[in-house]
Amino acid sequence: MKLPEQLYTAAQSRELDRIAIEEYQIKGLCLMERAGWATFQSLKEHFPNAQNIAVICGIGNNAGDGYVIARLCAISGLNVQVFQIGDLSKLKGDALLAFQHWEDIGGKIEQFETLSPTIDLIVDAIFGTGLDRNVEGMWATAIEQINLSQKPVLAVDIPSGLNANTGTVQGIAIKANLTVTFIGLKAGLFTNQAVDYTGKIIFNDLQVPPQIYQQVSPFAKRLELNKFLPRQKSSHKGTFGHVLIVGGEIGMSGAARLAGEAATRVGAGKVSIATRLIHSSFLNLQRPELMVHPVENIENLQILIDRCDVIAIGTGLGQREWGQMMLSTVLKSHKPLILDADALNLLAKNPQVLKNTIITPHPTEAARLLNKSTQEVQNNRFESAKQLFEKYQATCVLKGAGTVICSEKGLSLCDSGNAGLASGGTGDVLTGIIAGLVVQGFDLISAAEQGVCLHANAADLAAQNGERGLLASDLFLHLKQLVN
Repeated sequence: MKLPEQLYTAAQSRELDRIAIEEYQIKGLCLMERAGWATFQSLKEHFPNAQNIAVICGIGNNAGDGYVIARLCAISGLNVQVFQIGDLSKLKGDALLAFQHWEDIGGKIEQFETLSPTIDLIVDAIFGTGLDRNVEGMWATAIEQINLSQKPVLAVDIPSGLNANTGTVQGIAIKANLTVTFIGLKAGLFTNQAVDYTGKIIFNDLQVPPQIYQQVSPFAKRLELNKFLPRQKSSHKGTFGHVLIVGGEIGMSGAARLAGEAATRVGAGKVSIATRLIHSSFLNLQRPELMVHPVENIENLQILIDRCDVIAIGTGLGQREWGQMMLSTVLKSHKPLILDADALNLLAKNPQVLKNTIITPHPTEAARLLNKSTQEVQNNRFESAKQLFEKYQATCVLKGAGTVICSEKGLSLCDSGNAGLASGGTGDVLTGIIAGLVVQGFDLISAAEQGVCLHANAADLAAQNGERGLLASDLFLHLKQLVN
């Protein structure tokens, strides 16, 4: 089943469960059986050679799913060991019934100590989505042993130890190869540390009526890249606008150059770069389509501002007198703005409300803008993006694994992209992409969302032969491909 767009918190997911059970009269045990069957089917599909299965159960409903999976594995002829962690007497409700059904077929349980080297696959049914504290004691010991075993792991609903709302590892978490999640797609699976722990994510709605989703407003939206409409044959370069890139302090010309080419590659009609005099004679040697202007004073910059439709500022801007002068002038322009890099660092020193603007901070820049630590930003990326939007009134693109966008329309997230983007210049490319979309008529929110998706999908294409060594400029040809 294709991953849905709607993302939910743990509490919202429980509400979806409640509506299905109480208002649509689907028994909880029935949902548990469906979850177990869906997971068992994924187990057979993705681990077809696994014969010796270890199912690790806790004491909540997630454990009930685990007992259903164990029973289905045993009935199908697989060798199953079930390990119980925690006091079995605390099992209740549907989870207890699932355990009893496991016993009914002669199933046994063992206390978790060590894993046999003959195990082919581990099923993680320890904690569900309600975990809101750090994992300690015997739970932490078990998770550590599972991770050290180097055996493939299938996580039921969420890898144990992950926070379903934020993607934060709560002390320690299961590193899964596959996560099968149900009914409501949990927002925390797609950002922060979670991206290193979930493996492939599979969603199953457990056949609940689609009407239940109309009763709970999603917490956030998962983004996908849209198709771009073909251009009219009568178009000309003026049809697609004029972007001005402001940046390139002495020694930092490459950032503005990357942003400029990115804007052209996604279809901007014209791109000008306002940069320091020392860079102006060579910045477009390999890309003559870029119009490069030496700008050393406000008057020269104002001429370019008057001619352009959209301004992106910050790429290689620096924080010295020149950069400060450029930013203060641009902020008075009343043109649509994209602020990145040093423009954001300067903004953090002099915060102000920014209308008609997109800001694109990475976590450390976000921390400066919010006057908090980078770790605090990362601990709840959704909340951090929301705080940035509320403070600056600008559409916020909080970059990182699982980039989060917050605007007046709410929260959205891009789960594409890869670690190849962890290299210098890729953020400058994103700035140029977004500017290039705005100048072609995208509203700021759509430009931010689709710009992030373009950037991430281009990176995925560029990384097909490996992530390590990927350069920001490797994205350019893929950008052209994607916008066409």
